[in-house]
Amino acid sequence: MLGRAVVTRLQERGNEVTAFQRSPSGLGVNEHLGDIADRAAVAAAVQGCEAIVHLAARALAVAVGPWEEYEKTNVRGTQNVIDAAREFGVGRLVYVSSPSVANYGNAVVGASACPADPDRTRGHYARSKAQAELLALAADSSDLAVVAIRPHLIWGPGDTQLVGRIVSRAREGRLVVVGSGAALIDTTYTDNAADSLVAALDRAPTLGGRALVVTNGQPRSVRELMNRIVLAAGLPVPRLKVPARMARTGGLVAERIWERQGREDDPPMTSFVAEQLSTAHWFDQRETRRLLGWEPAVSLDQGFQRLREWFAAGGDGPTRP
Repeated sequence: MLGRAVVTRLQERGNEVTAFQRSPSGLGVNEHLGDIADRAAVAAAVQGCEAIVHLAARALAVAVGPWEEYEKTNVRGTQNVIDAAREFGVGRLVYVSSPSVANYGNAVVGASACPADPDRTRGHYARSKAQAELLALAADSSDLAVVAIRPHLIWGPGDTQLVGRIVSRAREGRLVVVGSGAALIDTTYTDNAADSLVAALDRAPTLGGRALVVTNGQPRSVRELMNRIVLAAGLPVPRLKVPARMARTGGLVAERIWERQGREDDPPMTSFVAEQLSTAHWFDQRETRRLLGWEPAVSLDQGFQRLREWFAAGGDGPTRP
């Protein structure tokens, strides 16, 4: 979803775009198909490019599955991108990271982009993204300007991670409010996230080696965000409540069962999800906006209206072929 939005913006302003992914995008750009863990395939895609926006990742929202899979895609894949960029003289690299690389289980209130720390992160996804971000930023040089952008909770029409999971569970009667539902969290509408990445691409030479968190800058309670998503889909708001401690304990148990059985589908709860739904996560956006010369163009209210219209028009899946 985010990659599609970024490609569209680059096309609209006249850039020649090459896309590298595992299946055809249908976007009418130069395409290379392959796996980011395949060094030769990455090199073939990068050759001839002047800049890279690196969004590829194993990014399951609930972060289940073996560490080896996260390490292969997120860490080794990122190293492949860096090596190819150096080999072919690419001048700019925007690495799409995550605020989870500097999240250690505590509430985040008005924070900026703290350094990534893989030894303190929680879960395979966050650990692998932290390792990859450190690799990317360490590659910053006078020849290759590298910027890490950490969009927080991207959503919009066609989103299968946040919106898709919430709506699916609401339809099945499994959507619950963890704790009071009053924790404030930031989110990022997909168009705003895409615009921020294009801005980072343009300003990379002056921002090399920096990591910035990107959000809409409109913190809302978890309950309000969940309610507005399910209402946009024409569903009733969730009534079930689970104490935060119980949700975390149940999530740990579910994780162990899923790991023991080698399952990669969504467990009913994980400790990471329980934690995210019951603690505050919002960020100071002043430095990010100043350095990127960027402001969110779509407010939360506008985004929810677009989501409602999308569902009303029959949208119920990812916005790609």
